[in-house]
Amino acid sequence: MNRLLLPAAVLIACAAPFVLPGYAVFELTIVITYAVALLGLNLLTGYNGQISLGHGAFFALGAYVAGMLMEHAGWPYWATLPAAAALGGVLGWLFGRPALKLDGVYLALATFALGVATPQLLKYKGFEAWTGGSQGLVLVKPEAPFGLPVDADQWLYFFCLAVAAVLFACARNLLRGGFGLDIVAVRDHPIAAQAMGVDNARIKTLTFGLSALCTSVGGALSAIVVQFVAPDSFSIFLSITLLVGAVVGGLGSLQGAVYGAVFIQFVPRVAEQVSKSAPWAVYGAILLLLVLLWPTGAAGGIRHLKNRIPARSKP
Repeated sequence: MNRLLLPAAVLIACAAPFVLPGYAVFELTIVITYAVALLGLNLLTGYNGQISLGHGAFFALGAYVAGMLMEHAGWPYWATLPAAAALGGVLGWLFGRPALKLDGVYLALATFALGVATPQLLKYKGFEAWTGGSQGLVLVKPEAPFGLPVDADQWLYFFCLAVAAVLFACARNLLRGGFGLDIVAVRDHPIAAQAMGVDNARIKTLTFGLSALCTSVGGALSAIVVQFVAPDSFSIFLSITLLVGAVVGGLGSLQGAVYGAVFIQFVPRVAEQVSKSAPWAVYGAILLLLVLLWPTGAAGGIRHLKNRIPARSKP
């Protein structure tokens, strides 16, 4: 049964843009960009135990790298992704170095400060020629290459899906190796890990860099899909939303990044449809209900349901 789930999921994912309307394809593409961003946050918080309330800053970094390179340097959209990944990874590693002295809520406050400062830095007049200031940048929507028989929305969906598949596969292989074991060991038993020869400082800074790399790629994909970047799109609320999505989806689970992305994209709309006068009250109620029902996140809850189904089928 489990062996059939992955091929079925791939088949559904590939067929979706051909059976859904254009706006639904666009929304699914946004879900993919959020999933990539949450993959990075999950590596940091879920697997390594470092709390970040400022990952919206790295999301904004990737979006603006893609936007500025496309707008001012004439780069093709696909070439901006390695640049966003490289810059995000380096800056994440540099931020992770001084953050080694902080832990728990103090690290959360430091990253919170990063998330708060980022929109103001993007509005700074000295950068306005590059960032567009408060007005932001409007980007050109990429078309399908090589005469492929798909429209622009379908092509961006497949493009983002391919990038996400590569990153998730790399993260899966990484976590299954020795470095992945070190990441989890530093989270669960830092003293024991250090006693066994693990360089805790190196693991933490590298994890922060890898986390920022993935989130920056997610931001770059988002800019390419939405075709617009502006400072107000990357407020501190985005950082909080990403953390909420990671927790609701399931910390310490790669599938949790996908579930969390679905929550981020669709639950606010459901809340608004239920109550236009108090949508955030409905949002809070849904969030509270999910946390109470699935304290380990959607990934843990679904895994628990799968484990119970065979047990009930036995005589």
